[in-house]
Amino acid sequence: MATSLLREFLLTFFMPQKCYEEILVNFHWHVPCLLYVLKKAAGYWILLDTLLAPLPQLLKILWRGRADGLSPPSVLLQLYAASCPVVYAVANSFPLFAWAERLFTLAQIAAVAFLVLHHRGKTATGTLLLLSYVGLMFLLGSYAPAAVASGMQASSVASLIASKVLQARSNYCNGHTGQLSTLSVLLTWAGSLGVVFVALQETDGALATLSHVLSACLSCVLLAQVLGGCRRSTAAKKKSE
Repeated sequence: MATSLLREFLLTFFMPQKCYEEILVNFHWHVPCLLYVLKKAAGYWILLDTLLAPLPQLLKILWRGRADGLSPPSVLLQLYAASCPVVYAVANSFPLFAWAERLFTLAQIAAVAFLVLHHRGKTATGTLLLLSYVGLMFLLGSYAPAAVASGMQASSVASLIASKVLQARSNYCNGHTGQLSTLSVLLTWAGSLGVVFVALQETDGALATLSHVLSACLSCVLLAQVLGGCRRSTAAKKKSE
């Protein structure tokens, strides 16, 4: 029974019948099948990053009641980078099911951006930012020319890279990562590695692949900073005790 359920799960989500027989029945490490399975797994990692990476950060800010260490320009660039695919999808009349999950991501990042400003004593600015953002997204979704939407989509990776650079610089200058969520950074790191793997399998061009590799490297830097900060914090607590 358990074997049958596992088989159905793998055939539904990870591999076709031929690959199942090659890998798990004949125990033949068929390279095309292995690449297919890895690409599927990378796709799920990317989806997990897209949907849930901002959520631990949002919950941590709400739980701790502060947002020190988070760079406002970094969060705003992250919000812009997440908005670009939505504008592009709406401008090109993509069906709702193809991009609806992005709205959940946008809501999370927008909430993080508001809370970062709120905990810096700029609640009015944060409220104005949210209202302006909703209005701008409505205008872009309704009236943005295809060329503008395409330009935004092309700039999304560069914005994401800039966001990570600013956050890494903020961590370095502050000497700590503050309320930066380890789980959010870990999910982003895993998702960026998945994007690199998929980009290497496809022919998006050397520049696009290089951009994804750079983004993944910066995710590694942020992860190292967060983990290093956690170790220092633990060591300091033990020393004080």
